[in-house]
Amino acid sequence: MFTHVTVGANDIEASRRFYDAALGALGVEPAQGPDPKGRYWWRTRLGAFAVGHPIDGEPACHANGGTIGFAAKTPEIVQAFHDAGVAAGGRAIEDPPGERKGPFGLMILAYLRDPSGNKICAMHRTSG
Repeated sequence: MFTHVTVGANDIEASRRFYDAALGALGVEPAQGPDPKGRYWWRTRLGAFAVGHPIDGEPACHANGGTIGFAAKTPEIVQAFHDAGVAAGGRAIEDPPGERKGPFGLMILAYLRDPSGNKICAMHRTSG
């Protein structure tokens, strides 16, 4: 459904370090870039994710109520994403990483705020 997601950042290098660590824990290669507009890109066969200064020149801000979810192959990788993100300047938010039962079944989730305040999540869907 999605080809790419881009979020704004005020400190591009802090965001690059954070996402290299957090997405690296999910098995994503380090960022490519910067591109001509100063953005860094993480690419997989399923899509791309980028951070950069807003093109309109205004300060970056997070989307209140918005969340970007990244797939994790195992529950252990969800925890590794969380730990790597916190160690690289992110902030743990909501409940601690772990199981959540919802209308779509059992999931293992971990939520973080990146250095610019964007809310991200790693999710592993269980078979239960």
